Amino acid sequence: MIKMLQLANTLINIPIMSLRTGGMVATADTPIINPNNLKLEGWYCHDQFSKKTLILLTRDVRDLVPQGLAVDDYNVLAEPEELVRLKDVLHLNFELIDKQVITDNKRKLGKVGDYASDTTSFMIQKLYVNQPVYKNLSDGQLIVDRSQIIEINDRQIIVRDVDEKIGSAIPAVLGLG
Repeated sequence: MIKMLQLANTLINIPIMSLRTGGMVATADTPIINPNNLKLEGWYCHDQFSKKTLILLTRDVRDLVPQGLAVDDYNVLAEPEELVRLKDVLHLNFELIDKQVITDNKRKLGKVGDYASDTTSFMIQKLYVNQPVYKNLSDGQLIVDRSQIIEINDRQIIVRDVDEKIGSAIPAVLGLG
């Protein structure tokens, strides 16, 4: 796999293709994001056969091809209750889109409109922040790098204020980086 960034909307509602059968086995619908490290852990997906909601883990994705996500076979799809290690992340039901973004100085920047993740590690690298209309006319969309993120909680994402001088030591927060 070539390392490149992929926007969120290109990783939603896409076919899951089996390399063994050469056909579509499911559709990847909703991404599962771990807020502790901003990793795309997998997707909730609708399987073509049983019509159940299953989960495809990113570690089972062999490649991102024009037809969709390539996996070895249908059997990589798991039922949510089978994924014990992912139970806490699934319970959080974390949504990144529309999450409020503020600076550490309490300045409101806007809401997350999109994000880009690395197609090799599936780590979210960039947040695209939609600003309020009155700011959008002059400033456009903001791009926040993962290195600027200080904290993620249920209500908001706190980022380092771009107006501040960045020191030589950047503290590691939430295991990001």
